[in-house]
Amino acid sequence: MKSSSVPMSPSLSNVPAAPRARRFASMMYEGVLLFAVVFLADYLFDTLTQSKHALMLRHTRQIWLFIAIGLYFIACWIRSGQTLPMKAWNIRLIGKDGKQPRMPQLLLRYTLMWVLPLCGALLVWGLSLLTHWPSTLMFIVLAPFTIFIPTWFTPEQQFLHDLLSRTRLVNTGKNP
Repeated sequence: MKSSSVPMSPSLSNVPAAPRARRFASMMYEGVLLFAVVFLADYLFDTLTQSKHALMLRHTRQIWLFIAIGLYFIACWIRSGQTLPMKAWNIRLIGKDGKQPRMPQLLLRYTLMWVLPLCGALLVWGLSLLTHWPSTLMFIVLAPFTIFIPTWFTPEQQFLHDLLSRTRLVNTGKNP
């Protein structure tokens, strides 16, 4: 069976960047899959630690989930440069040189992916404290979308974490 994926080669450095709308769609699909990853990792954590509620060992749980999500992403990126949603939306992660990104790049990219959404969440939380309106906390669901802000100001609509980790999300489909 012939694979429809684009082979890794130096020529990928000339491939156009994946469109912002497709990256957004992939991100939504990724959220659905991450629900399963987090559920299974948390279930394993609760089983191993005999936790009775989510606030028990809260900070340890957060570190555990950060690592579990990171393992999911890095395992997919290192294997094929794509997660399942990225495959579905014809997106591939490559290094600036067009080759498969190295492990340090992937670790840096994963870590930096969290910066803007966490800053957005902090901003919403601070706003709710200043205004004393608990309803402003509902805007916390918008925090993950802060990751798209730099795409309006960067070359090829790149994410900030891609610029800093020297990676690119490219179009692998026939139509850019």
